[in-house]
Amino acid sequence: MPAVPEPLADLARRRDDPVVVQTLRSTAAAVLSYLAALWLSNAQDPLLAPLTTLLTVQVTLYATLTRGIRRVNAVVAGVLVAVGFSNLVGLSWWSLGVLILASLTVGHLVRVNEFVPEVAISAMLVLGVSVTRVAETALDRVLETLIGAVVGLLFNVLFVPPVWTRSATDSIQDLAGRLRHLIRLVGEELGDHTPVEDAAARLQEARRLDHDIVQVDASLKQAEESLKLNPRVKEGLLSRVVLRTGLDTLEICVVVLRVTARTLTDLAKSRTGEPLFPPREAEALEELFAHLAGAVKAFAVLVTSDVTQDSDTAEERLVEELAAARAARDRIAELLLTGVQHHPRQWQLHGALLAEIDRMLEELDVEKRSMRLAEELDRYTRDEVSGRQRMLAKLTRALHVPLPSGPRRRREDTG
Repeated sequence: MPAVPEPLADLARRRDDPVVVQTLRSTAAAVLSYLAALWLSNAQDPLLAPLTTLLTVQVTLYATLTRGIRRVNAVVAGVLVAVGFSNLVGLSWWSLGVLILASLTVGHLVRVNEFVPEVAISAMLVLGVSVTRVAETALDRVLETLIGAVVGLLFNVLFVPPVWTRSATDSIQDLAGRLRHLIRLVGEELGDHTPVEDAAARLQEARRLDHDIVQVDASLKQAEESLKLNPRVKEGLLSRVVLRTGLDTLEICVVVLRVTARTLTDLAKSRTGEPLFPPREAEALEELFAHLAGAVKAFAVLVTSDVTQDSDTAEERLVEELAAARAARDRIAELLLTGVQHHPRQWQLHGALLAEIDRMLEELDVEKRSMRLAEELDRYTRDEVSGRQRMLAKLTRALHVPLPSGPRRRREDTG
């Protein structure tokens, strides 16, 4: 049996990768859009239709709808600007500058967001033809754009994009794993002599972890969009809120760990010839950081698990780790207080370390998470209801339909 080429084998292994899926979907939709434009328009090479499809067929159905509408608005606005200019002036260096300025201004006014340059591009392409063909070219350009946008929309409606929560959960789990590893590493080094260079290296690792949250946030935004308007999803709002609040908590923990690393670095600068903490205090701190790391692991499983049994197990594990961490925190507080009374050097750094540990324990608390989830669900619900009310109000004003008023009080005759 012949061996499968390595590029094809790699593509097969990555068939669930968002990049691979998007590449295949965009290619198929663009070809269909080109064929539809050949059939429905008079253009010999209607390349604008597949171009529009490539720009509108996004990874999610929600993005396809929003980007497709903005794309069509941008093209129509550019065409209208070009038609207006063709009736007034010809094409010259100064009229081109005025055209671009007007097109970009109109693009911002009609709120096409990332497609603002498309308004100017459409206007220049239309105005670039002879004056006698402006109307014909404008109509062809609008028609091709509409065909590309409609094909892109129908493609995502008939072939519903997958839900990208898997990539988001993987990113969150990877972030939590790196955070847990760094917490344990910091705790294991507290009883040894820690050179300032090593403490600064841990601080740099915490800063890199903080910077990488941007990538995790981008993956989560993609997952949130894939849950909107997707018929495959039954509880999209709950999944979005669970993942978003989970990432927010981990982000705060990363920031707290970065501040902790800064505190330990300052402590290392003052204790160059001795361990950061005496043996008893170091042992208690190592135990505390180990329980914190276990709590982070359980928390990550809790927010990324879709199975109820796994969620219950993770929640029980999180409660146990937090209880053990709080007990260890109380012990280390007593030890640090006793140590500071005998050796008051850098007492403020000891207090800062305890405050940072308290903040992380508070963020991972199960009851606080439940309250946060309830608050976010209420906020999302209120936003959706107010959004529908605003849309209804705009529609009724546009149609000149009076809104129903509340029941009037019946006046009684006073005689």
